Amino acid sequence: MLSEKEVADYAGVFARVADSVASVLLGKDEVVRLALIGLFAEGHLLIEDVPGVGKTTLARAIAATVDAQSRRIQFTPDLLPSDVTGVTIFNQGSGQFQFHPGPVFANIVVADEINRASPKTQAALLEVMEERHVTVDGLRHPVPRPFLVCATQNPVEMAGTYRLPEAQLDRFLMKLSLGYPDEDSEIEVMRGESFRSLDRLPKSASSADVARLAGLAAQVDVHEAVYAYVRRFAVATRHHPDLRLGLSPRGCVALIRAARAAALAAGRPYVLAEDIKRLAPAVCAHRLLLRPEVALRERTEAAVVAEILNEIAAPHPTVSTAR
Repeated sequence: MLSEKEVADYAGVFARVADSVASVLLGKDEVVRLALIGLFAEGHLLIEDVPGVGKTTLARAIAATVDAQSRRIQFTPDLLPSDVTGVTIFNQGSGQFQFHPGPVFANIVVADEINRASPKTQAALLEVMEERHVTVDGLRHPVPRPFLVCATQNPVEMAGTYRLPEAQLDRFLMKLSLGYPDEDSEIEVMRGESFRSLDRLPKSASSADVARLAGLAAQVDVHEAVYAYVRRFAVATRHHPDLRLGLSPRGCVALIRAARAAALAAGRPYVLAEDIKRLAPAVCAHRLLLRPEVALRERTEAAVVAEILNEIAAPHPTVSTAR
C-alpha cells in the first residue's frame, strides 16, 4: 500500500518535470503530460505530426529536463542496424573482441524521423524496446534503466520512407500528435518569447528518481470493475465493424500500466475509469487497424475509440481493490 508521502513525492516530481518541459512547448500541456506518463510508466513514445510543430523539441526537452544520459539518432535510409545497437571490434592490443555500444545505450533515446530508415534498421530497435537489452554476436548487453525511446515521424513527405509495421507500433506505449498551437502561443513563438535553450532547462529529476518512482506505479490500486471495463472495451474493438484488428491483451496491459502512472501523477493511489477514458486514444488507437473501405471515408482509429468509450458504461467503484 502506498503512503501519502510516496504519492505526494511522485506527483511533485511529475509536476516539476511537466512545468519544465511545458516552458519550451507552449500551449501543449496535455501532450506534455501524456508524454511524461509514458516516461514514468517506462514505456516508449511515438510522436507523429507535420513538420515544424515541435515533435523533436518535445523529445529533446524531456531528455534535457531529466538528469539522465540521452542520445539522439537521426534516422536516414543509409543507417545500419549496427549504427543503432553497436558493434563488436577486435582489439589488437588485448587480442580480444570488444563490444562498442551504440547510441541506443542511454536512458532517453530520441529516434528522429524513424520511418526514414530501412525496415532492417527499424527492427534493430524491436528487441531493445521490448526486452531492454541488445544481443550482438550471441551476447546480451542490457541498456540502463529507465529506458525510453522517443521516436518521431512525419505523416507527409512519404516518398522514401518505410511505414512502421504493426508489430513495432505495438511496442510504443503511446502515439501522440502535437497539432498546431493556439493563437496566443503561436504569437509568443513568433515573438521569440518562448525561446529557451534546452541546455539551460533545469534538471527537475534524475534517472534514479524516474526509476524509483516508476516502481511505485505497480502498487497503485486497480478495482476489479476497472479491469472489467478495460476488458469490455477491448472486446468491443475486436468485434467493431469498422476494425479488422482490435486491441490485443498486450494493449490492455499497456492501458492499465499507463493509467496507474496517470493516477499517481494526479495524486491518487488508485485508478479511476476517467483515467482509462483519457488515455485510451493515445494508448490504443495506433494498435487498431481500420478496414480499407472505412479508411477511405477518412475515419480514424481515434474516432472509433471515442465511439466505443461513449457506448460502454463506465464503472464508479467506491472501494479500490489492489491487484
